[in-house]
Amino acid sequence: MKAAPFDYIRPDTLDDACACLASHPEARIIAGGQSLVPMLAMRLARPSLVIDIAHIDGLSAIRDDGDALVIGTMVRQAAALSDPLIATHLPLLAKALTHVGHPPTRSRGTVGGSLVHADPSAEIPLVAVSLGASLRMRDSDGDIDFDAADFFIGPMLTLIPPTACLYEIRFPKPKAAYVGTGFHEIAARRSDYALAAAGAHIEADAHGRVQDIRLAIGGVSDFPQRLPIDLPTDLVTDLATSKTSLAAAIDTALDTVDFVEDMHASASYRRRVVAELAGRAIGDALNEITAGLA
Repeated sequence: MKAAPFDYIRPDTLDDACACLASHPEARIIAGGQSLVPMLAMRLARPSLVIDIAHIDGLSAIRDDGDALVIGTMVRQAAALSDPLIATHLPLLAKALTHVGHPPTRSRGTVGGSLVHADPSAEIPLVAVSLGASLRMRDSDGDIDFDAADFFIGPMLTLIPPTACLYEIRFPKPKAAYVGTGFHEIAARRSDYALAAAGAHIEADAHGRVQDIRLAIGGVSDFPQRLPIDLPTDLVTDLATSKTSLAAAIDTALDTVDFVEDMHASASYRRRVVAELAGRAIGDALNEITAGLA
């Protein structure tokens, strides 16, 4: 099957792209094309106009903005994976990117495209929710910011206005003395869609006391979620005796999740697996902090 007929335009500026969206209600933006092109080929998407934003200046940049790391929507996933700023300031994203698709798809797929596509099993949305990222987009009325935690509302569904274009993602930079991260997922085959995934980001002070813990899960419900988890501040220095309290805290947090059931896995299986993955992710993060304290 081939795509239904559509018009194509390659605007020079972000404002031009927004104007095209405003004047063509059935238009779709194409970034890397790793999601949209298959949908076009299967006629699951039938836009009247495809707007190519790949050549707009500034959308492929990664920059340090003081208290935040700003990633342009057109940054290729492969470029993000190899970027030293992301490795230094966003190690959880760097770890998650190794699980995204395959090397050929990462070379074309974009950070912004994954967020807007909003697949519940995707790794980048999970990390954005976990780290409290802010998604900045523009329409004909100006800029709009959304917290990642509020942006995803269902499978392939977001709060992005139909005439808006995501152009950058702002990730807060950690300020603690020590940061540890962990990311784990399970899939039928490596690089397949995750049946369950968990990412953890933990910050500790110079004495090893936990200051902030962020745990998010994906692939188990309609959208990625950050879990409300409360752990003792001495978790790092007393890890051996904290495993029981850690498992209990994860189990309690999972009570807030509406697990999905489909042909790939039952809801009960997803809960059991994601609980294990969350424990591993937190364990990895704590081990990194412990190694830093040594």
